[in-house]
Amino acid sequence: MYKLSDEQLITLFKKGHASALEELVHRHKDKLYTSIFLLVKDSFLAEDIFQDTFIKIIDTIRAERYTEKGKFLPWAIRIAHNLCVDHFRKIKRNPIIKTGDDKDIFNVLGFSESSAEEKMITRQSHDRVRRMLDMLPEEQREVIILRHYADLSFKEIADLTHVSINTALGRMRYGLINLRKMMTEKQICL
Repeated sequence: MYKLSDEQLITLFKKGHASALEELVHRHKDKLYTSIFLLVKDSFLAEDIFQDTFIKIIDTIRAERYTEKGKFLPWAIRIAHNLCVDHFRKIKRNPIIKTGDDKDIFNVLGFSESSAEEKMITRQSHDRVRRMLDMLPEEQREVIILRHYADLSFKEIADLTHVSINTALGRMRYGLINLRKMMTEKQICL
């Protein structure tokens, strides 16, 4: 099944093949979970929202309302993003992107094994980047995360955040300028 396209897997799932859904989950779980985790900063909450996302996906496909031909991952990330926004609306606070439990998000991404010294240097660099990301305005931080961690196009980011492509590009540009400025001012070397 791993050679089938997302669309073919969805068609098979509609016909009752549960293994097709398993393949979709397996194929996209890392990007989807990471996107959620970076927004909510809590691994347990991220896992709950990840599961809610797939429940919503299953319900939508079964109800024959799935219309995103060829764009499964951006559609799934949009659902996850909306569930994160709903969560923050419920608790009446803005999402701030930073690690809440001091776990290294880059371990979730499954980087290859390296020496203890390399791991320590990498962890310190990632911590610096996360701290700098936390200091960015929310709109800039969100675009950088969706672009670099979720690997979305600027069109997909624009659709997801309900802004124009130029606004998404501008937020990315200013976010990167602000990150460079922070690195220069604080003399941070990655």
